[in-house]
Amino acid sequence: MKTRTILYLVGALALGLLAGYLLFDGKEMAEDDHAGHDHTTTSTDAGAQIWTCSMHPQIQQDGPGDCPLCGMDLIPLETGNSTGPAVLTMTEAAVAMARVRMVVVGSVSGDMGADAGAKEVGGAGLKLSGRLAPDARTAAVEVSEFGGRIERLFVSFAGEQVRAGQQIATVYSPDLVVAQEELLQARKFVDVNPELVAAARAKLLNLEVTEEQVAELESTGEVISNFPVYADRSGTILETKAEVGEYVKAGGALYTYTNLSNLWALFDAYEEDLARVSVGDRVSFSVNSRPGETYAARVTFIDPVLDPTTRTAAVRAEVSNRNGRLKPGMFVEGKILVGDRSADGSSASAVPADELVVPRSAVLWTGERSVVYVEVPDASVPTYEFREVTVGERVGDGYRITAGLAAGERVVFNGAFQIDASAQLNNKASMMNRDVLIQGREPEDATAMVIPNYRDETPEAFRKQLGKVVEAYLPLKDQMVATETADESLIATLREALANVNMSLVKDEAHMYWMQQLEAIGTHADTLLKKDDVAAQREQFGFLSQALINALTSFGVSGDYYVQHCPMAFDNVGANWLSDEEQVRNPYFGDLMMKCGYVKAEL
Repeated sequence: MKTRTILYLVGALALGLLAGYLLFDGKEMAEDDHAGHDHTTTSTDAGAQIWTCSMHPQIQQDGPGDCPLCGMDLIPLETGNSTGPAVLTMTEAAVAMARVRMVVVGSVSGDMGADAGAKEVGGAGLKLSGRLAPDARTAAVEVSEFGGRIERLFVSFAGEQVRAGQQIATVYSPDLVVAQEELLQARKFVDVNPELVAAARAKLLNLEVTEEQVAELESTGEVISNFPVYADRSGTILETKAEVGEYVKAGGALYTYTNLSNLWALFDAYEEDLARVSVGDRVSFSVNSRPGETYAARVTFIDPVLDPTTRTAAVRAEVSNRNGRLKPGMFVEGKILVGDRSADGSSASAVPADELVVPRSAVLWTGERSVVYVEVPDASVPTYEFREVTVGERVGDGYRITAGLAAGERVVFNGAFQIDASAQLNNKASMMNRDVLIQGREPEDATAMVIPNYRDETPEAFRKQLGKVVEAYLPLKDQMVATETADESLIATLREALANVNMSLVKDEAHMYWMQQLEAIGTHADTLLKKDDVAAQREQFGFLSQALINALTSFGVSGDYYVQHCPMAFDNVGANWLSDEEQVRNPYFGDLMMKCGYVKAEL
C-alpha cells in the first residue's frame, strides 16, 4: 500500500515539472525565436493580392469572387503600376508574350525604322484589296435571227464553254418554212420572172440562212423544217435565257456570254488614296487559290464616281487569263506602285515631307479621339504612355499624324491591344475604362471607351455570322421591351448563334478582341438567366448589349441595325441596345417610357 502511494506521488511530481517547462520555458524560447522579426507588417499583409473585374476595373477587393456589377469572375490585379493613370509598366515576360513591336516615328521623307519599312508606311506602295471581274467589253447576247419554237438546246447551263461556229440550238420557224416554199414556187417560173427567184433567195439570206442551206434547198427541193442556230463568237455562258419548247421572237436572247481570256482586277481605293493613283501605274497582286504566284498589270481606268456606301472608287487593271487559272469573283490582294504625279505630270509627294506617319495598326480608335501607346524613354522597365493623337488622312498602310507625336518617339504598332488590355486590368487609361482621368483633364471629359477598328480586315463571312448573332439577340430585346423575364429558349438560341461564329476568320489582335467580347456576352447571358425578376435581367441585358455593340462596331456586320441609347436607364447612368428598326422601343423601361431614347449610331 505504501509502495503504491509513493508511486502516485512520484508520477504527480513528474507531471508537474513537465507542465511547468511547457508553460514557461517554451514561451521564452518562442519569444527568443521571434525576437529578430519586424512585427510592424505581417507577411500576409505585405503580399496581399488585389482582385479586380476585367470589365469594371474600378471594382477592387482583397480576395476572389464575383463582380457586383456584372457577375464575372474577378482576376488578380498586377502590381507595380504606381505611375500616373496614363502610364503603364510591364514586365519583360509580359512584353514578350504580347509580341510588342515598336516603330520610330519619322517624317514621310525620313527614317521610319526597320519595322515600319517592312510595312511600307509612307513609301511608294499602296496596298489595296479587290476582286476579279469579267471584262465588260466582251459581254454579249446570243440571239435567234428568226422567230420560232426551240426544238433542241445544245448549251444549257452557266459556265459552259462555247466555240464560234458551234451549233447551239435547233429552231422550228414557220417564217422560214414559208420563205423556203416561196423560193421553190418562184423557181417554177424562173424563165418568166427571174427577179422573183432572186427576191425569194435574198429573203432567206436576210433571215440568216446560209448560202449552203439555200443551195441544198434548191438542189433537193425539200423544205428544211428545223433550222440550226450557230454561235457567232467563242466565250463562256453567263446566263441562259431560253428553254426547250419555248417560243422565241426574231432577235430573242438565247443566252449571255463573255470572254474570260482577259479579266479586270477591280481594287477598292478610298478617296484619300485616289490622289496618289494614276492611269499607267504598275500593279502586282495575288489570289489565295494560287499561293506563291504574283500577277502583274497596269492601271487602265479609275472610276470617276465614288460608291456612296463604302466611300471607295474602283481602280481597274487588266490581266491576261488565257490559261483560265483566274476566276471572276476571286478576292485579290494587290499593291499599286503609285507614281505620285502632280497635275502637270511631274513627280510630286502626296504627303508633305515634314508631317509624320505611323502604321495603321498603331492607332486605337476612341470614337472622336484616336490614341497610340508611346514608349517612355530611359525607363528601367518597359513603360508605355496612353497618348491622344490627331489623325489625318490615310497614306498607304499608315495614317498621317498632325498632332500628339514628335519625330523620334517610339510607338507600339504590334501588341497595342494587349497593352491596352493590361492597362484596363490595372485601372489605367485604356480603351475599356472610361472612369480613369488623364492628368489635366476635367472629370466630365474622361477618356471614352475605345473600340478598335478591324473592319478593313474582317471577312464578309464573319460579318454574316455576327448578323446571325444579332438576329438571335433581337427576341431577347423584345422580351425586355415587353417587361417579361427571359427564359432558357431565348438564351439557348443566342448561345447557338455565338457557337456558330468561326473565330478563326479573324487573326491576331482582332481574334483576341472577339474572344473578350464573346466571353462578356456569354457570361452576362448566363447571369441574366439566373435572375428571377425583369429589373435584374435588364441590368445584365445592358452589359450583354454593350459587348455585342463593341463587336459590331469593331468588325462590322452584315445587315442594317441601329444602336439606340436611353440616358435615364439605371439611375441616369444610361445604357445602349441594338434594334433592327429606327423607331425607339425602350427595353429598360418598357411601357413606362417606351419612346425614351434616341438613335446613337447606325451600323
